[in-house]
Amino acid sequence: MPSIGHQLGELFLGAAPTALTILFFYFILRALFFQPLLRVMAERDARTAGAQKAAEAAQAAAAEKVRQYQEALKQARGKVYAEQEAVRKKLLDERAAQLKEARNKASAEVRTAKDRVAGELAAAQREVESSVAQLSAEIARRILQAPPRPGGPAREAR
Repeated sequence: MPSIGHQLGELFLGAAPTALTILFFYFILRALFFQPLLRVMAERDARTAGAQKAAEAAQAAAAEKVRQYQEALKQARGKVYAEQEAVRKKLLDERAAQLKEARNKASAEVRTAKDRVAGELAAAQREVESSVAQLSAEIARRILQAPPRPGGPAREAR
């Protein structure tokens, strides 16, 4: 009976062509399949990382554009509000000037009317004063010439 060492040697000699065939296929597959596949996967990873960086840069640029747009919008709103305020102030000033002018005109008309009424009053007073003596004489004459009423008290001369 052969010894175990001898049997193992025959087993290794029978397995050597299979091992050499496997090593040969390993090197061929490594050179023709795995290395190109690993290069393609590395390139895809690099492109993916580059695309991610480009997307992040685009997002940052978009965020900056949004910030600029919001700033421009804020400035435009401020400008519009300032213009509106200027127009409102101008209208209020014009209104105040018109009110002042109307008050002055009304005040002048009131003064004119007061002066006219005062003049008419003075004229009426002069007229009444000038005719007081005549009117009092006329009243006295009529009272003294009036006949006594029947059934009424008699007037006594004083």
